[in-house]
Amino acid sequence: MKRLLLAGAGHAHLQVLKSLAARRRRDVEVVLVTPHLRQMYSGMLPGWIAGHYALAECAVRLEPLLRTAGVRLVQDSVAGMDAGRRVVRCAEAGEIGYDVLSVDTGAELDASSLAATDAALLPVRPLEAFVVAWDRQAERFLRAGRAAVAVVGGGAAGVELALAIRHRLAHRLGGDKARVTLVAGGGLLAGHGAAVVARAEAALKQYGVDIARSHAAGAPAGLLLASGEELAADCIVAATGAAAPGWTKDAGLALDGRGFLAVGDGQRSISHAEVFAAGDIASRTDAPHARSGVYAVRAGPVLSVNLQRTLEGRPLAAYRPQRHSLYLLATGPKEAIASWRGLCFAGKWVWRWKDRIDRAFVARFDAGLNLPAGKPS
Repeated sequence: MKRLLLAGAGHAHLQVLKSLAARRRRDVEVVLVTPHLRQMYSGMLPGWIAGHYALAECAVRLEPLLRTAGVRLVQDSVAGMDAGRRVVRCAEAGEIGYDVLSVDTGAELDASSLAATDAALLPVRPLEAFVVAWDRQAERFLRAGRAAVAVVGGGAAGVELALAIRHRLAHRLGGDKARVTLVAGGGLLAGHGAAVVARAEAALKQYGVDIARSHAAGAPAGLLLASGEELAADCIVAATGAAAPGWTKDAGLALDGRGFLAVGDGQRSISHAEVFAAGDIASRTDAPHARSGVYAVRAGPVLSVNLQRTLEGRPLAAYRPQRHSLYLLATGPKEAIASWRGLCFAGKWVWRWKDRIDRAFVARFDAGLNLPAGKPS
């Protein structure tokens, strides 16, 4: 019997699991390696921090989905792999062999430049660790009755998190007791249109988030800005962008210039026909695009099809990522900014639109549990 190994439970793999739940494979052993029993949906994380969602609303429960799909769970982390021998090495479970492998473990975050600080340092990746750490830090702020937070990273994640943190802490502590600074040394929303940047900058100003347009390094009191100024902080949230996991460099797979797994059409590795990858861990060498959850979600259906086709020895289905993506940025209260090909809209109605999309994504995988288990392919 062939073995399909799914490394990671990212957004694309959730859709692979749902397709298996709809039509279980009796002739293939499917194994999922992931360290957690739920998968956090990153699009709803700022809403959770702001107080708009309970944590359970922002996560997909994996066990019921795996049970319906007939997938064996190995609750562990990927620590390495040997593509030549067709094995993945887990942190505790050892080596697991495969006939076909799909990788959707997500990326990591390099916060080493911020490490020399006495403030609490909270990298936003991995999400599970961040959720636990932020929950504890928020309780400390409530006991202290004041908070000073620096969010490092001027991308979409940094902007949304800074606004969400400010909204929640100002509500709980009072606006004068909650200081939040967004440190955007690489610019604010680089790669986005001028209208979106202006809207975001206006929202940050309106809701009381300071902006430091400077690179920063960790310092005992918080951060040391490139200007030489010290920025005092009790907590530093690092949202500095994606970095490739260290294990990729010795995996034996083709990589891009930054160490991410290089894939081509159909999400297949450009060096190994039996290996696929999607999400932040992967780079489409033929059609480069931003590392965004939108692309991971869109890759899911074609990844599902191509894993099945590879197991059956059939040609791959082609997939070219869209050139333009809709971005919906939450701005703290139940308001949001929409960006599409130079067009920009904002307001409470955009939040309601985003809320429907996000809730529908999570609900999609609970709906799959109503499918009859055991329907063979």
